Amino acid sequence: MKIYLDDDSVNPVLVKLLAREGHDVMIPSQVGNAGQKDPAHFMFAISNGRTLLTHNHEDFELLHELVLLVGGHHPGVLAVRRDNDRTRDLTPKGIVRALRNLLKAGVPVADELNVLNHWR
Repeated sequence: MKIYLDDDSVNPVLVKLLAREGHDVMIPSQVGNAGQKDPAHFMFAISNGRTLLTHNHEDFELLHELVLLVGGHHPGVLAVRRDNDRTRDLTPKGIVRALRNLLKAGVPVADELNVLNHWR
């Protein structure tokens, strides 16, 4: 899967683990998007055919709904919710495992917002 991590999700361990799983991963600093606002990240992901992985669930839920409302499409949003409980928050390894479970289940990704926490 072609994945773009937004600023909130960039973690060297996560990038390494996703790549090890065979995903093509891009991060904002590679493409001059570091520090950009969420719509800029989403536009980059859409225009480059990349599923966006974010820890900023609320903002990207609104952007996802906006795109669909106007009849648009996007490659998908993978959201990781933070429970503010270190024992429950997904680690990079947990994120990769959840993504693997989601893909194995054949869940649609394009034009969807999937919360990875549900796929632990």
